[in-house]
Amino acid sequence: MRAVMTMLATLRDLALPPRCPGCGEIVSAAHRFCASCWSSLRFIGPPWCAGCNLPFDHDRGQEARCAGCLSDPPKHMGVRAAVAYGAVARTVALRLKYARRVAYAETAARLMIRHMPPQADVLVPVPLHRWRLWTRGYNQAALIVDHLSRLGNVPVDRTTLERHRATAPLRGHSRRARLQAVRAAFRVRGEGVKGRNVVLVDDVYTSGATTDACTAALLRAGAANVTILAWTRVLDDGGI
Repeated sequence: MRAVMTMLATLRDLALPPRCPGCGEIVSAAHRFCASCWSSLRFIGPPWCAGCNLPFDHDRGQEARCAGCLSDPPKHMGVRAAVAYGAVARTVALRLKYARRVAYAETAARLMIRHMPPQADVLVPVPLHRWRLWTRGYNQAALIVDHLSRLGNVPVDRTTLERHRATAPLRGHSRRARLQAVRAAFRVRGEGVKGRNVVLVDDVYTSGATTDACTAALLRAGAANVTILAWTRVLDDGGI
């Protein structure tokens, strides 16, 4: 049986060879980037802010915090993103979200898994409103969560956190406008997150307005803490 499966996989790759998620160039295996796209990705990691994981240009010490966290400490335990927002990261995110390239959810998860908090109890995707879900057909954050769960052996809760109020698209708005738009848009049903270390998963982290609203709802429901895990993070105001 294994030999048959290997032969079928070989025939599939000959007919539909794997392509780079960033540019479409043929590559050696699925979910791999070509050399050019790979080298253009900016991977995020320490040294970074102890409060929000904003990357620093040099090591300032393990407990160093950025100016934003010193003036207004976040309620979450940090924002861990695989890569900084850029041309290739944007292409992956947009094709996953709007072009039905659902396989890119696994591509993202494979690079996000290194930032999975070791104390994670449950993975929760940032939810879509039911109308948006019906229109799109899937929630890209939930697709990423499924692969993270398999890779990290962490259970998933897709129903406790819900977006009960529809909001206008946030793209292009200021942080203040985004905060206003998502205020009271999320709620938690039941006690599924009570006392648990929650990892809130999204595809793109921009201003933090959406994840802040989700974090507030999860903490009100009794979550022990909330860490944000994303595919890509905008590191300046002009990226999205």
